Amino acid sequence: MVMKSRTMLLFLALCAGIIITQTGCKNQEPVEQTEFLLNTACTITVYDLKEKEAQAVIQAGFDCCRQYENLLSKTVEGSDIYRLNHAKGQPVEVSGPTLEVIKQGIRYGDLSEGMFDITIGAVSDLWDFTNVNAPVPDEKKIQAAVKTVDYKQIKIQGNQVRLEDPKAHVDLGGIAKGYIADRVTEVMELQGAERAIINLGGNIVTIGEKEEGKPWNIGVERPYSDRTEILGSVKISDAAISTSGIYERFIKQGGKLYNHVLNPKTGYSIENSLDSVTILAAKGRSMDCDALGTVCLMLGAEKGRTLLEGMEGVRAVFVDQDENLQTINGMKIEETH
Repeated sequence: MVMKSRTMLLFLALCAGIIITQTGCKNQEPVEQTEFLLNTACTITVYDLKEKEAQAVIQAGFDCCRQYENLLSKTVEGSDIYRLNHAKGQPVEVSGPTLEVIKQGIRYGDLSEGMFDITIGAVSDLWDFTNVNAPVPDEKKIQAAVKTVDYKQIKIQGNQVRLEDPKAHVDLGGIAKGYIADRVTEVMELQGAERAIINLGGNIVTIGEKEEGKPWNIGVERPYSDRTEILGSVKISDAAISTSGIYERFIKQGGKLYNHVLNPKTGYSIENSLDSVTILAAKGRSMDCDALGTVCLMLGAEKGRTLLEGMEGVRAVFVDQDENLQTINGMKIEETH
C-alpha cells in the first residue's frame, strides 16, 4: 500500500502566473497557511474573504485535521488505531469516524483482490522510506510480518474492533488523508468558505471555482522530475483529486530502487508498468480518490481500468513507465509538449 506524503499533484496556479491569474477576481487577497500535520505538509488557501474571516476558516480546517489525526494515526499515542495495534488481540472500542474508515478499508480490500490491505502495518514499519540510503529489511523479518497481514482478520462488533492476530498492525495511510480532506471540506464550508483549495499532502479538494466561470488547473507531475515538470493539466471545480505514484519515496540499494508501494502478499515493492495513477471525483469523495489511486496502482493498468470502468463518478489518468497517458471514464487532460 502507499504510505503517502504525496505532493505529486502540482498546482499550476502556484507557478509564476499566480498573481496575474488572480487579479481582477475579487478585491480580497487569498490567505494561505501551511502546517505539518498527518505526517506531511498541509496547505489551506482561502479566497474572497477578509483576512480575519479567512484565518478563522483556515484554523477550523487545521483543527479538524488534528481532531482526526488523533483518532486515525498509528503513531499518536492514545489514538484509536494506536490502541488497536497495541491491544494484543483484545477488542477495542473506537469512535464512529474510525469505524467508518476501517469499514471502507475493508471494502477496498475486497475491491482490490486483497492488494489494498489496511493490516499492512507490521510490514510498512520495517521499511524506512524517509532515507533513500536506508537498508532493505531482513528477508526473514519481512516474511514474518507478511504472515500478520490479512484484512479479513479484522472483527467488528458494534463499535468494538479486534485483530485476530495479536501481532497485526492497522495502517490507514492509504485512505485516512482522503477521509480527513472530506471532513475538512465540510467544516470549512460551514465556516463560510466558498472558494478555497485544501491540499493535505497531495490529497487536493477545490471548493468552488478559481474565478467565476473558470476552473482550477491542476498539473500531473512527470514521474521522477522532483516536482519540477508536468505531463499535463486537469481543469476542475468543486472536485477532489489525488495521485498515487511509485516515485515519490524509495530506497536505493545495489543499483535497485525499492518504491514505497508495498505488496501485502510479498512485503516488497509492487512491480508493474504503472508509475502513477491520478483519480478525479466530485467534492466530498476525496477518500475514494485516495484509496482508488492506491488500488489501481497496485492492480496495474488492465485490472485498474476494469475496476474504474465499473464505477460511476470517477475518472482517472494512468501514467506508465514510458510516460504514456491512459485516460479512463472520460478524464480530460491537456498534455504538455
